[in-house]
Amino acid sequence: MRVSLVTSALVLTVGMAGLMASVPAAEPAAHSDKAAIEALEKGFADAVNAKDLDAIMKAYAPGKTLFVFDVAPPRQHVGWEDYKTDWQQLLSSFPGSIKFSISDLSITTVGPVAYGHSIQSLQSTRSNGSKFELVVRVTDVYRKMHGEWLIVQEHVSVPVDLDSAKADLLSKP
Repeated sequence: MRVSLVTSALVLTVGMAGLMASVPAAEPAAHSDKAAIEALEKGFADAVNAKDLDAIMKAYAPGKTLFVFDVAPPRQHVGWEDYKTDWQQLLSSFPGSIKFSISDLSITTVGPVAYGHSIQSLQSTRSNGSKFELVVRVTDVYRKMHGEWLIVQEHVSVPVDLDSAKADLLSKP
């Protein structure tokens, strides 16, 4: 009986080791997902620099599931169409080129959901010829939908000096 229990335990241990060896590690998938989101953000930055509204909006979930707190009024945008209108207005306020960049991008994936934050900078010239520069903090929530990562929630903000009640549009760490 004792030999039978030892043999059974050995078979179970070997069987479990074989089963565990056949299960893919989660880290490569997480690394691949993180790389896909980084590519999404790079494509987004390229689209902003090109002032390509359709390419910008490819980063966002279609329909009413998208929710955005933007830095400029109104307080929030609900849905892809609403946010597209906001981007359209922003791009039209800069007749020339835009210099846009993303830095300090940090992404964490958890299955089909991910979250990240970054610093995003925009420089351009307004219609009246004045220079414009803005540095914002952005937090995004991503969802993998039909094999593709998309932004489903975004929060764009700037720090505010509480003594003067003025926004810090060029925030530095």
